[in-house]
Amino acid sequence: MSVVAKMLWVLESRSREPLGLDELAAVTGRSRSYLSRVFPLVTGYSVTAYLRARRLSDAARQLADGAPDILSVALEAGYGSHEAFTRAFRDQFGVTPQMIRRRRHLNGITLVEPLRMDISANVSVEPPRFENRPAMVFAGLAEQHQMSNPAGLPAQWQRFQPHIGHIDGAIAGTAYGIVGEIADNRFEYVVAMQMRPGAEPPADLERVAVPPLKWARFTHGGDLSTIRQTIGAAERWLSEHGHEPSEAAYSFLEYYGPAFDARSGSGDIEIWFGLKH
Repeated sequence: MSVVAKMLWVLESRSREPLGLDELAAVTGRSRSYLSRVFPLVTGYSVTAYLRARRLSDAARQLADGAPDILSVALEAGYGSHEAFTRAFRDQFGVTPQMIRRRRHLNGITLVEPLRMDISANVSVEPPRFENRPAMVFAGLAEQHQMSNPAGLPAQWQRFQPHIGHIDGAIAGTAYGIVGEIADNRFEYVVAMQMRPGAEPPADLERVAVPPLKWARFTHGGDLSTIRQTIGAAERWLSEHGHEPSEAAYSFLEYYGPAFDARSGSGDIEIWFGLKH
């Protein structure tokens, strides 16, 4: 079972408990920092956002079924007041608990259902190619996105497009998507090109320094729409074969090689996990 599958098992079987990364780290044997990064990469939700969405979805069902009062539903969902529950409910679904209770149906709102424990079971990956690389410097465009709905990624790539092939000192023919800090349900994403040793990025682009690491390079066989499934399958492969991913900053990369076709979103895509030595 992959680390993410173990996390989902704990989260679903103990969803009413005040779970946090400390408990999940104890169960999985992995660090808090690693879990806080890999879970959203595979599922599209931070641990906190997933638990919140699942509890609010259960609360919405109770309200639509005619729960006798909203406060009891709020308390069961882990909220200490009617006001806090209403605010979280509106942020999640765009309507208030009162509206759902009054109209007695869930039409028009999107519930978050339990994710499958075998989230990557239908996707297989070939064993990765391992490669030791020295520290790398990238020049790129950095933006923040919602993990559960990263709709702005294509536009970010489009904004970076004029730079590709026109950055002095950059290695031609390849581009990278670099995942940075993940906080709650948002993450930093850098669209970038690698700089040659000794070259520095231009002033109008972000400088990203990646430490020297051993990398596991997995080939992604589909188009961009299925990249999360490949990430999940790659994480499962690493877990099953005893490899522990690095906790260093910028130790997860998407690689887009010379044969990548931006029009179709497919071809020459790799997923790179930095590893602990």
